Amino acid sequence: MPDLDVFAAVARHQSFRAAATERQISVSLVSKTIRRLEEELGVTLLTRTTRSVKPTSAGNELLAQLEPSLATIQRALERLNQHRESPLGTLRINAPAPIAQFLLADLAARFTALHPGVSLEITADAAMADIVRQGYDAGVRIAKDLQQDMIAVRIGPPQRYAVVGSPAYFARRPIPQTPRDLVGHDCIRRRFPGGGLQEWAFQRRNSTPDLPNARLIVNDAQISVNAAVAGGGLAYVHEKYVERELAAGDLVRVLQAWSPGIGPPYLYYPRQRFLSAAMRAFVDFAKDAASDSQ
Repeated sequence: MPDLDVFAAVARHQSFRAAATERQISVSLVSKTIRRLEEELGVTLLTRTTRSVKPTSAGNELLAQLEPSLATIQRALERLNQHRESPLGTLRINAPAPIAQFLLADLAARFTALHPGVSLEITADAAMADIVRQGYDAGVRIAKDLQQDMIAVRIGPPQRYAVVGSPAYFARRPIPQTPRDLVGHDCIRRRFPGGGLQEWAFQRRNSTPDLPNARLIVNDAQISVNAAVAGGGLAYVHEKYVERELAAGDLVRVLQAWSPGIGPPYLYYPRQRFLSAAMRAFVDFAKDAASDSQ
C-alpha cells in the first residue's frame, strides 16, 4: 500500500521531487519505490525523460483505479484525526515573498504555538505556482491571480505598493506628480521568474503608464530598494520593504495619492480536495485573524 501511495503522488504531480516533498521522503527513495513496484507488477508505470515524468497508459489506468480508494482511506484517517485534542500533520503553502514575510510569518508563528502537532512549510515564490502539481496544500495570491476552480479565503488587508526614490535622485530629477510623469524617469524594474516585467499598477483607471526600457532590471525586491537608496532611480515595491528607509529619510515616497495597490491576499486551495484537520484549522485561524485586523 505505501508503494502505491508513492506511485500515485508521482503520477499526480508528474515529478519525483514534488512526490518526495509531499510524502516527506527522499527523491532517491521515491525512485527506488517506483522501480520496485514496476518490477513486482511486471509493468512500466511511468515514462521518464531528463525533463519529465509521465504515466504510461498502464500507469494512468492504475492511477484512475487507485485515487478513489486512496481518497477514501485519507478521509477515514482524517476523521480519526478529528478525535485528537489537536490536529496533526504538515502543511505546505506557497505565497509571494511580501505576503510570506509580512503576513504568513506572523500567522505561522501564532498558529504553530496554538497547534504544536502541526508543522508549516512556507515557500516564498514570485512565480505563479501550480499548487496541485507542485504538491502544496494551499497558495496565497490576490484576486486577479487566483487559479480557477479554487476556494479562496481572504486572510489580510489590501496590499499597497510604494514608488520611492532617494533625496539625491530627486535633487537632479523632478518629483512625478502623476503616474504618467514616470515616463521621464529612470525606473528600476523587476523581472519575474516567468520572464515578464512587473507591472506598476495604480488604482485610478487609465493611470498606468507605459514605462520606458529600464536601465536597471532586477529579480528581487530588496535589490530594488538598495538601488533606489543609492540613487539609481525609482523603485516600485511593497510598502513594508521601505518602512525603515522612509522613516530614516533615505527614501522619499511619491505618488501616494494615487494609491498603488493590488488588493487583499487570499488563501486558496482546490475545491475538490478533502481538507485535513490541520488545513481546516489553519483556514479557520487565518480567517479569524483577518477579521480581527479589519
